[in-house]
Amino acid sequence: MVKRDSASNVVVGVDGSPSSHAALRWAVQYAELIGGDVVAVAAWAFPWTYGLAAPAVDPTFDRTIAERDLVNRVHQVLGESRAAQVQKRLVKGHPVEVLLSEAEGAEALVVGSRGLGGFRRALLGSVSQQCALHATCPVVIVRPTIEVTDSGTQAE
Repeated sequence: MVKRDSASNVVVGVDGSPSSHAALRWAVQYAELIGGDVVAVAAWAFPWTYGLAAPAVDPTFDRTIAERDLVNRVHQVLGESRAAQVQKRLVKGHPVEVLLSEAEGAEALVVGSRGLGGFRRALLGSVSQQCALHATCPVVIVRPTIEVTDSGTQAE
């Protein structure tokens, strides 16, 4: 992997969870303050079965669709004008390894407090916890913001 100049990059993990949406918004605001660039990173890996690696090809995975989903997700969270300024990267690998690698030399790594997997009652997810322990740059862990609508339901 060729490393780009990442000194002013703010790398943010995006997995579609409310926490990652809040992290993306936080990363954009922080990057604006420091004059940096935002790199939204989504990781993907083939599933593991019975302790053995899955076949080299997963017939249910379509990279083009996954890249389009990442772009659409960033646009939904940030709006068209801000999303256009965000670099979007879909990287094959375990989320922790991908985020740590992408954040090498970055100004900061921003992750949500809990992603799509794991236990609902956990304060921190395994990815955010591992990033906090092993990153070579500052790590910001963002909790999702929950607003109560007029109808009494909760919305991100």
